[in-house]
Order: sequence, then structure tokens, then C-alpha cells
Amino acid sequence: MTPIRWGILGASSFAQEHMAPAIHLASGAVLSAIASRDLVKVKPFQQMAPSCRAIDSYDTLIHDPEIDAVYIPLPHHLHAEWAIKALDAGKHILAEKPIAMHGDDFDALVAARDATGLIAAEAYMIVHHPQWQRTRQLVADGAIGKVSHITVGFSYDNSGDPGNIRNQKEMGGGGLRDIGVYAIGSARYVMGCDLEDISAKIRYENGFDVFASFQGLVGGATYSAYVSTRMHPHQEMVFHGTDGLLRLTAPFNPNVFGEARVELHQPDLGLLVEKFPNANHYVNQVEAFGHSIRKGVDYPWSLEQARGTQVAIDTILSVAQKLP
Repeated sequence: MTPIRWGILGASSFAQEHMAPAIHLASGAVLSAIASRDLVKVKPFQQMAPSCRAIDSYDTLIHDPEIDAVYIPLPHHLHAEWAIKALDAGKHILAEKPIAMHGDDFDALVAARDATGLIAAEAYMIVHHPQWQRTRQLVADGAIGKVSHITVGFSYDNSGDPGNIRNQKEMGGGGLRDIGVYAIGSARYVMGCDLEDISAKIRYENGFDVFASFQGLVGGATYSAYVSTRMHPHQEMVFHGTDGLLRLTAPFNPNVFGEARVELHQPDLGLLVEKFPNANHYVNQVEAFGHSIRKGVDYPWSLEQARGTQVAIDTILSVAQKLP
């Protein structure tokens, strides 16, 4: 099997800690090059993958004939721009979430994907984790009956890092675009429906959201969620049905926040717990992307699915009441 040769735009800490190792470990993939304006930042990547080349220009990397696919972990507001440039240069692209800042931005992304015939996707890694695949299956199989209510909580505190891009309005900062994509997209993935009938309350700081509480309907189930970048770290998701309840621990950062588990609570069967201690959704994501390239099969998280989440975020931002 000829490996997919990957290039990364930018030597970000997230790429260094998660996606570069995933590419290095994934079957059928090789970390071929990193583009950075500061080539010193490429050295840690080369310590892991000695054959990885350092390139001093994003444009040079996307036009490199020895690169097949490009991973884009740049600040949020640059994702769509460089995704389109890489597609036009003949490269498959996997861009970090959110792949676009607004729902309307997907028009150009979809057009570029369709015109080139290449794979273009948002790096929405949770759909590649068996915890979420199992949850989707259990809900579809009726393990908890009809889903009546969904609750989500996801928070962390980065108030002590004002220079972080998540704390920069002009770079697409704020909690909704950073972690709201998980609270919303995960429910949409499991239920196969969009978030509708939305209401919300938001607290802003320096022009970006640091707390958002939002409600709505997903496939007939009521939905209630909050995300924050100014609260004690927490993450949990519950699907409450007529015949049982599903609770996910560490649903978004397994093995970082805690152990990934699916707890199935049923009246007659008690508690059934499934654990996934060894799953690496980043490696799974890279391998799924390579499979789509080689086999021409649909990637598990399409641009259209990503657009649905961004449209919901756009709506939340537009209808929300401001909190003091």
C-alpha cells in the first residue's frame, strides 16, 4: 500500500501533540513536511519523524508534488482560505474545526471540493471514536427507546492565557467556535437531525463569547447545552430516552479529560458500562481519510454535515440574549 504523504500548514502545539503523532502512527500515512515561518519550530516534529521536511512557506508546501494531503491547524479564520488554496493546488485537505467561520462560507468550500474531485473535510475527530459510534448505534437500535432529552456540558478555563488564539476575536476566538462544535455536532451525529428552534444566552468578553447556554430541538428531542472557556473543566453528555439513559464520560477529550465510557442505564438490566481505553480518534481519523482517498468512499464527516453545525452556531450568535 502506497502511503498518503501528509503536509501540515503551521507548527502549532496541537499539531505537535496530537495530529502529527497520529499521522506518524497511522497505517498507510507518512508525515512528509511541515510548513512554518519559523523553521526552528519544526525540529520537534523531525525528532519524531526524521524524514519530515521543513518548508518555510505555506504556498510552497501546498504546491509540493511530493505531498498528497494537507492538514490545516491554523487559526480559525484562516481554515477556509487555505483549504481552498490547497484544493486548487491539487491536494486533499483535512482542516481543523471550525473549517469555516460562517455557514455561508461553505459555498466556496463545497464548490472547490466538487470542482477538483478531491477529499475535503473538517477534522471532527469524535465521529471516528468507538465511544460515539457505539452511542449512535445504541440510539438507532432503540436501546433507550425514543430519545426525549439531550444534555451537554463542556467547559475549560483559559482566562490565564490572553494571547491564546481562542481569546482573540479577530482570529475567531470564543467558546462556541472552539468547543460548541462538539456540543452541537455530536447530537446531530447521533440523532441524524439538525438543531432547530434555538434560543440562547451568551456572556461576552472583549468581543468573543466565554459562556453560552443554548436550547432547542434535535429530531424531536429537547436539547439543552452550555459551553464555556471561563469555568472549571468539565465534559459530559446524556441522551435520556423513554426506556433508558445513555451517559458519555470524557466524550470530547478521551484519555486527556478521562476514560471514555458509555454508560447504558436501563430499568430492568441495571447499568451496563462499555470502556474504550485504547482508542485514538486522531489515528482513526487519519486512517479513515486515507481510506476515502484510496477507495473513493464517503468520508464519515462531510462538509455538508459540518455546515449544519456552523449554521446552528450562526443562529445561536444571532438570537442570543447578552448576559452581564
